Amino acid sequence: MSKKDPSRIEPILKAISKLARRPVVLMEVCGTHTVSIFRHGIRSLLPSSIKLLSGPGCPVCVTAQGDIDAALSLSRMKDTIIATYGDMLRVPGTSTSLMEERSAGRDIRIVTSSSQCLDIARQNPGREVIFFAVGFETTAPATASMIVEAADLALDNLSVINFHKRTPPVLDTLAREPDLQIDGFILPGHVSVILGHGPYSFLAHKYGKASCIAGFEGEDILLAIADLCLQIEGNQPRISSVYPRAVRPEGNATALELMEKVFRPGDAIWRGIGSIPDSGLVLRDKYSLFDAAVKWELKIPEVAPPEGCRCGEVLSGKIEPLDCPLFGTACTPLKPVGPCMVSSEGTCAAYFRFARGGKPEWKK
Repeated sequence: MSKKDPSRIEPILKAISKLARRPVVLMEVCGTHTVSIFRHGIRSLLPSSIKLLSGPGCPVCVTAQGDIDAALSLSRMKDTIIATYGDMLRVPGTSTSLMEERSAGRDIRIVTSSSQCLDIARQNPGREVIFFAVGFETTAPATASMIVEAADLALDNLSVINFHKRTPPVLDTLAREPDLQIDGFILPGHVSVILGHGPYSFLAHKYGKASCIAGFEGEDILLAIADLCLQIEGNQPRISSVYPRAVRPEGNATALELMEKVFRPGDAIWRGIGSIPDSGLVLRDKYSLFDAAVKWELKIPEVAPPEGCRCGEVLSGKIEPLDCPLFGTACTPLKPVGPCMVSSEGTCAAYFRFARGGKPEWKK
């Protein structure tokens, strides 16, 4: 969506208005889509018959409270280095955060790629390096690659506390949720680069849900909405894509083979949603030496979310950020209570930044 040429989107908006003849509920399940929707003011451009919901597309946000506490417990072990992505440092655990632990002297490092953990482990042979791994199919292949290389190098001081998650199982859960009554899904672009089209086929065939893979520009998202409205109006749900420049129908075979080699599906806890069968990625027995949970006999505690925080309901599309009593008062980006206000892809953070007034970006 271009600020210089808003006329590019006018035909798309006209098509959407013409097609949206009845109430339609659509959900995006990608944090980058969520930010783009808010940044471009897309909700304000759509007819009132279309309702957009933000789903669990932020990997930092869906990491359960108990998972955060487990990582914190590892950070307090002697001669331990915790490495993770930047947003994870600020997510509050039950009593503290990785950022606060680092300020207290724990060795907690930000990495931009899991491969950096290999260098850290080689440079610190007398210390245990633990990679706190989160993310969907987008980042899981990189973690798998790191583990394979660590095995080849016989690095015995590197392990992974692994909270990677799979996208199709949570879509299955959302498609069955009676309180949401979702008509269609805006499918995640980055994840789809890895998965391709096939793993989403159940949405149309099993549940009759319209689905469209979208890129991240405002125009991409509007094209996806138009495509979804066309599917719904014609009662012809399918898996479509308006992002062919990046997503191939077969996905990325190399990345898929790498994940299959290192991981197997396993149950996982999603914040606000609960346990979803086969929605996690568990290290196979061959690589269990690199599983921090096995190596250190780690127990993942069952922990309630912070009092008053409704992040889980925001993630599942049941409420909007403004429905949370903490939003904008007790919970802000500078003093977040829940992860939805921490991550740059979190719905609450996006809403706080972009949706509290002002014009859509393309009209400025």
